[in-house]
This record gives sequence, C-alpha cells and structure tokens, in this order.
Amino acid sequence: MSGRNGQPDDGPDRRHLRPEGVSDETVEALGSLSKALETTERARGHLYSFHQLTGTADLELDRAVELLHKAGHPDWAEAVRTQVLGRNVIPGHWTFQIVEAYDDTYYRPFRELEQAAVEELAEGRDHLYEAEMKEARRTAGHPHHTARPDVDPQITGGDGG
Repeated sequence: MSGRNGQPDDGPDRRHLRPEGVSDETVEALGSLSKALETTERARGHLYSFHQLTGTADLELDRAVELLHKAGHPDWAEAVRTQVLGRNVIPGHWTFQIVEAYDDTYYRPFRELEQAAVEELAEGRDHLYEAEMKEARRTAGHPHHTARPDVDPQITGGDGG
C-alpha cells in the first residue's frame, strides 16, 4: 500500500478496514460477539485440559495398582482397579464424550453463527473492533506501533530500533 509522496502507507490492511456503510453499532456488536466466542474458545481449552488431566490421572492409576500389589496390599489394589480406574466421570461419559458433546451442541454452532454474522454484516472482515482500537491507540511512525506486520519501520520514518 502506498500513501502520500509514494511512501508506504502505515495504516491497517484492507481486511481490517471497516467496509463502507457498516455502523459503529455493528462493529461494536460484532466485537462483542467475537469476544464471547473467544471466551468460549478459552472454556473449550479448559475442557480439553480437564479431558487430558483426567486421562493422565486414570493412566497413573495403573501404576498405583501395580505398586499397591508390590507393597502387599492386594485388596487396595483391587479396590482402585475396580472402583476408580476407567470409571465414567459423569453417568455414561468419559471426558472425550463430554468434549464431543460440547463441540457438537454448543461450540461448533456458535463458531459458525459468528462467522456467518461477520460474513454478512462486515464482508467477512474479522476483528474490526480490535483493528480500529489498535489504530486509535498506536503512534504512527513509531517502530513498535506499525499497523501491519509487513511494514518496515525504517521505510515509514521510524528509527528502526
């Protein structure tokens, strides 16, 4: 992108510019929808952590059973093996089934709706709210405040540092 006098333009790239006719309210609403989806992404990550931590604990129970046998506690080893090892975390569900149900029932439909809203209301341009916030908060020409990753601060008048 070129700006005045043939110098590179240090503004946002096209995909982060508000399309003509998109209101402040629409940008704010899409930003809120995006923030809610990002929070859901974090919740989903925690759900995967729950899945992996529970699975790791269950696999460690194999070692506990073996060690209880070696230590001369076969009744305790058998209790761990039959009462906890491989047990459902909620009736009928291992953690992978909870993750699948969450993805199918909540996460995937939410993600698809958010993408459809951005496509229809903002010509598919993601993160307009954040891009406009960045543009309002950055110092033009400062080498660590460039609008895009492809802008060379030395060319745009920065000190290169």
